[in-house]
Amino acid sequence: MPVRYYQLEGGDTLIQVYTGLGKGKTTAALGLAIRAAGAGLKVFIAQFVKGGYYSELNILKKIKNIKIEQFGTKCFIRKKPEPKDIKLAEYGLEKIKNIISRGIYDMVILDEINIALKLKLIKLDNVISLIKNTPKKIELILTGRSAHPIIVKIADLLSEIKEVKHYFKKGIKARKGIEY
Repeated sequence: MPVRYYQLEGGDTLIQVYTGLGKGKTTAALGLAIRAAGAGLKVFIAQFVKGGYYSELNILKKIKNIKIEQFGTKCFIRKKPEPKDIKLAEYGLEKIKNIISRGIYDMVILDEINIALKLKLIKLDNVISLIKNTPKKIELILTGRSAHPIIVKIADLLSEIKEVKHYFKKGIKARKGIEY
């Protein structure tokens, strides 16, 4: 199917994409959520692929105009996705469609949706449909490495976070409050 099929018309929802192999995509989106909440906007964050504990959950749950929900298992990235992983991602996408259709949030963040697409937990056509059916007043943020070329094409803002150097390569393990 040609890319042209997926192009959105001018004036539609603004789509921001944070992708790349560097650290900080989710962090950038969460910073945007906090900024939006500080301005009185209502924010919904859907975390795909994630189902475990991350320190940001502690503070985000205390901010009254931010709601966050996870649609993943503890961690399967190092193994093949199981049917449960697919069901959780599909359920998450359906829930987001419902949330968007109700129009009560000003910003919706689809954290790690690019990974969910890459791992084929959800279908690209379903994500494109969600984007096309998002009301103009909602800012839509997509994160995760390996953004699909069609997502890249339709993005209004694309930030590629590049890893230049990372302390993991020195053997430093993930640290609470920094990586999780």
